[in-house]
Amino acid sequence: MAGKVYLVGAGPGDARLITIKGKECIEKADAVVYDRLASPRLLRWMKPGAKKVYVGKLPDRHTMKQDEINQLLVDLALEGKVVVRLKGGDPTIFGRVGEEAELLYRNGIPYEIVPGITSAISVPAYAGIPVTHREHASSLSIITGHESPEKLDRMIQWDKVTNATGTLIFMMGVAKIGYISRQLIKHGRPPETPVALIRWGTRAEQDTLTATLADIEEKVRKADFQPPAVIVVGQVVLQREHLKWAERLPLFGTRILVTRARSQASTLVSQIEDLGGEPYEFPVIDTIMPSSEHSRLEVQQALGKLNIYHWVFFTSVNGVEFFFRHLKEQGKDIRSLASAE
Repeated sequence: MAGKVYLVGAGPGDARLITIKGKECIEKADAVVYDRLASPRLLRWMKPGAKKVYVGKLPDRHTMKQDEINQLLVDLALEGKVVVRLKGGDPTIFGRVGEEAELLYRNGIPYEIVPGITSAISVPAYAGIPVTHREHASSLSIITGHESPEKLDRMIQWDKVTNATGTLIFMMGVAKIGYISRQLIKHGRPPETPVALIRWGTRAEQDTLTATLADIEEKVRKADFQPPAVIVVGQVVLQREHLKWAERLPLFGTRILVTRARSQASTLVSQIEDLGGEPYEFPVIDTIMPSSEHSRLEVQQALGKLNIYHWVFFTSVNGVEFFFRHLKEQGKDIRSLASAE
């Protein structure tokens, strides 16, 4: 019997921006096929034994071709697995979800598309740029910038797109920023139109470069500004100076490794996130009950003498937890400490 495939939007990068349903899909998946733009922190919700398959793509090299990814989803589902295809942002916006869903449909495999928060609006928001504004823009367009100039010209009607909406959002267009800016100026956008490029938005690496259509290519070159990035064109970019809230958080741009046991790290992780940091949980301690009979006997003998102690000191949360677990195993409780202070 075939399994089922969930085509899930992972959101823009901050792991907390995935939807509740997206998280639930990851938790029940037997296999997760994920790309470069999906936060690796999302994988911590996978159940033990679930399979991870990385299929990320860089501009100049692909781990797998798209046709191979499509077939992989089919093959995993035909093994009876519940599969999550985890894609950055929203899977329906330049995420090639149509091709993946089409092959699943043709093979009779049930699937669901689980929308995600698109980076087209969330990444500018984290940079302090609302993509619409009552005084500056009441409409927006989302446009691919990833293709070659020849293909862009075939796919984009520059004479219509340039002034069709107040805000223009170009996805994956850093390498073509010069060509894009020249086309927009050629077709009527003023050279002084504000532009912003936001790289790795919502993540610790978030970086923003602002300029105008006239000088953005030169600034990108001088800064060696690399993809992935969202490009915003329009007057809304000017709001950034006052609204760049994320960059004012004290831990903005900081990635912090948390080595505590996962069961004890949640409070610290939440505090780091609230202050704008990006925590990565990497437990290096695993506290377990004694396994040898000799060790267990020593603990049993020590706990049998609790009534002779006047003071009992606990040096850690783990010490308290395991102390009471041992007491419970021996049919005792806190009354065993009646003589201690």
